[in-house]
Amino acid sequence: MISLLTPTHWKDYELIDCGDFEKLERFGNLVLSRPEPQAVWKKTLSDQEWKKRTHIRFKGRSATSGEWVKSNQQLPDRWNVEYQNDEVKINLRLGLTSFKHVGVFPEQAVNWDYISSSVKKFKTPSPKVLNLFAYTGAASLIAKAAGADTTHVDSIKQVVNWANENQELSQLKDVRWVVEDALKFVQRELKRGKKYNGIILDPPAFGHGPNGEKWKLEDHIQEMMHDVVQLLDEKEHFLILNTYSLGFSSVIVENLIKTSFPEVQNLETGELYLQATSGIKLPLGVFGKFNKFLAD
Repeated sequence: MISLLTPTHWKDYELIDCGDFEKLERFGNLVLSRPEPQAVWKKTLSDQEWKKRTHIRFKGRSATSGEWVKSNQQLPDRWNVEYQNDEVKINLRLGLTSFKHVGVFPEQAVNWDYISSSVKKFKTPSPKVLNLFAYTGAASLIAKAAGADTTHVDSIKQVVNWANENQELSQLKDVRWVVEDALKFVQRELKRGKKYNGIILDPPAFGHGPNGEKWKLEDHIQEMMHDVVQLLDEKEHFLILNTYSLGFSSVIVENLIKTSFPEVQNLETGELYLQATSGIKLPLGVFGKFNKFLAD
């Protein structure tokens, strides 16, 4: 059974509408319009309605970069939002980057809820959680706030610095920050005999390590999964694999997990999406996740 999951209780985020390769989103009090390659259908709301609602619009210069155009120059380049579920609360600093990103992927809130509830269910005191390709650290902070001893790995130093800012905003401390190629880090941890109760994988379709290491999802994900599952604590664990690649289906993710970890329990696979208030759904990647807890 393939699951379709969307965040349901994030007050500081709203997908208003999407279509014609764009999406209209509210982050806190600011409404942004930016490109979305998945939105191949027509917009539900009129162009006039989009224009009226948009505070800041991203204008692309190339496939990978562009600039933000503000309706009012007094609008900030940086601002904060809050995320809260039944177990934890974190704060995130957002910002207008030249790559159209703002520092968070809202559909991941579904996975954040899974992380916090899993950490809370562990019998292991101070369970260890590893977040790979960890970006600006929302998942790391969720794990930390839930009580995990958390290690955050990303290959880009500026992004790890941003994650540290988010830690301070969230009034948390002691996340272990690692600037390194994710695959190299995993292989080193294997040699050290390390084990983790939780592992979060959100790899990009393409990427580079700090020393120019090349990452291409379809070329390297099998090796990564083979190595990562060996780091899982045998008694109790969870793992999340999330991919945003137009060529990947949840069946591929299911096959990857089952062939890498034949003893998997409680496997769930499916698709993440954002529900627009205009009525349309925006698909944003596929996931596989599983857990194992000690019996009461």
